[in-house]
Amino acid sequence: MKSPSAHASSAPAPDATLLAEVEARLERFVEEADYAPNLRDAVAYALLGGGKRLRPLLAMRCAEAVGGRRTDAIEVACAVEMVHAFSLVHDDLPALDNDAMRRGRPTLHVARGEAMAILAGDALLALAVHAACSAPRDPARMVRELTDATTLMISGQVYDTLGGCPESMPPAARLRTIHERKTGALIRGACRMGAMSGGAREGALEAIDGWGTAIGLMFQAVDDLLDETQSAEHVGKATGKDRDLGKLTYPGVYGIDRTREEVESLRADAQRAILPLGEAARPLSDLTEYMASRTR
Repeated sequence: MKSPSAHASSAPAPDATLLAEVEARLERFVEEADYAPNLRDAVAYALLGGGKRLRPLLAMRCAEAVGGRRTDAIEVACAVEMVHAFSLVHDDLPALDNDAMRRGRPTLHVARGEAMAILAGDALLALAVHAACSAPRDPARMVRELTDATTLMISGQVYDTLGGCPESMPPAARLRTIHERKTGALIRGACRMGAMSGGAREGALEAIDGWGTAIGLMFQAVDDLLDETQSAEHVGKATGKDRDLGKLTYPGVYGIDRTREEVESLRADAQRAILPLGEAARPLSDLTEYMASRTR
């Protein structure tokens, strides 16, 4: 596996075959759910409408990195993606971020109405628990990991949108508090659930946990950079809104250049974390480079 100092000039794109497996399983979960027809249509719009599928990818690759099979983690991979989709549907609502575009098309509340968007988000969260309960290894533990990560994510949204951090807390500390929860918790949870699904021993789980923590923060820092430097058409959603609303962002706290340095530091932290896993973690190393250099 490459050393922490080796920085790939162009990291490979995620595995299309693996993502196709996830997509097919997500579709089956939606098809098998006992939904009213218009609810099924709304859930499918929110869940099956594209996206990076990063969290499922992380879960399945982490299962492989600790010696398991990626198929061991497909249920928890889908569960995490359902929680992610639920969070986007509710975040886009007028009461929160009031976004009209997601993944290059109208957000769910614009396309199907606010009431259906709320109910579809609720349905996705319930379906996520159902998917985690379907995991072949220790489903109760998977549900606990999923709900813990979801609770942290929601708390992060509260800190980000409604406040709650002590006023004496410095901006950099508040930024980390928000993003370790709002973005990082579900990414770290996906990694942990994947590793657990693959039968990770304590040392391997500790390495995956450290990697997930670093890439969760790195993902948000890169997202904040893209929000400042790319067009809405390129990234497929509105840009510059967090800055305009006075929310804490990495460029807002550190500036563009220092944020790029922070991305590099977190990239190196992530690569160091998985060194104990050896060659089995090469796909995670490649994913680290891909996530650090992504442009959307």
